Amino acid sequence: MSSDRLFADSEFGTRVLREIELESTLLGEENERIVAELSQEEQILTDQRATMTAEEFRPLAEAFDSKVQSHREGQRAKLDALSRRSEEARQKFFELVQPVLIDLLRETGASIVIERSSVFLSSDRTDITDAAIARINAVIGDGSTVENAPRE
Repeated sequence: MSSDRLFADSEFGTRVLREIELESTLLGEENERIVAELSQEEQILTDQRATMTAEEFRPLAEAFDSKVQSHREGQRAKLDALSRRSEEARQKFFELVQPVLIDLLRETGASIVIERSSVFLSSDRTDITDAAIARINAVIGDGSTVENAPRE
């Protein structure tokens, strides 16, 4: 079985990946807007530099550097949070699908599920990824109703 495909091709994974892609796009757009604003501000500072003494200019330059650093840290934190959200969603998915996979194991008479990427050679007849995706979609759908439900 391919755990990556199991997640990505399930309704749950498709929803999560779509949401994360949208948030990533919005974050990229926000970053571009901030960069454009900072570039304009930097140009204004560069223009002002010609009319100021070093003592007058230094506090403005330091304030601008601090602002740039603050924006970088803020954007990095948002990107890290998005990455964590993606990983947490994968973990939640595999928690939710474990009972479904156990039932599928029992029904097929299998005693083990092996990650497809770890297998050198096999018959596609033994790959239960498609059956697992269908069963998972039937049981948890896109996960929006069970993702934040309390654990039993």
